[in-house]
Amino acid sequence: MRTKLRRHPERRVAERDDILAILNEGLVAHVGFIDDGVPFVIPTMYARDGNVLYLHGAASGRLMSVTGSADQICVTVTLLDGIVLARSAFNHSMNYRSVIVLGNPRRVTDEEEKRRAFTALIEHVVPGRGEDTRGASATELEITGIIALDLSECSAKQRTGPPKDTKADESLQYWAGVLPIEMTFGQPLPDERAVEIPVPDYLRKYDRKRT
Repeated sequence: MRTKLRRHPERRVAERDDILAILNEGLVAHVGFIDDGVPFVIPTMYARDGNVLYLHGAASGRLMSVTGSADQICVTVTLLDGIVLARSAFNHSMNYRSVIVLGNPRRVTDEEEKRRAFTALIEHVVPGRGEDTRGASATELEITGIIALDLSECSAKQRTGPPKDTKADESLQYWAGVLPIEMTFGQPLPDERAVEIPVPDYLRKYDRKRT
């Protein structure tokens, strides 16, 4: 299997639900592909709908025009949970959760699926927003590209816990430990034409880990 972990296999995320939870919490996917012999990695918004990952971009852009006809692409999503500071420079690390997805991309052309993907993308980023916004027009659907990627070939890896110092380094008088990383969101800032509209409840209670 191409997604089998070769280095630090003990960090493998075994449960399917835990893999999907990482995708649910993330906001940005990095898509790797080859265009005319040159490798590219482009960040984009994404959403998961069941066992399908939807990727979003301008229909005329490189990401959509190339991946829509590509044989294979690679998609990664990474969440950082902490900076790991060891007593030696070599053993510094990061606590993280990451997912890699490999597969044959499919350009979404069916209008009904495309609209469903639009809703999934909006709901992934801001749950509750799908019913609180104007839907995409026919023109907007036409100029926006959506790529679907099956999640049948994916794996996840994570690192947790304190630094892994060698026994010889444990007595060194350097501070060691973890600097936690958390994604936080500020107060919603209304557009000048929306100052009289109450802030929606789904924004006031926004929390990625609950999504």
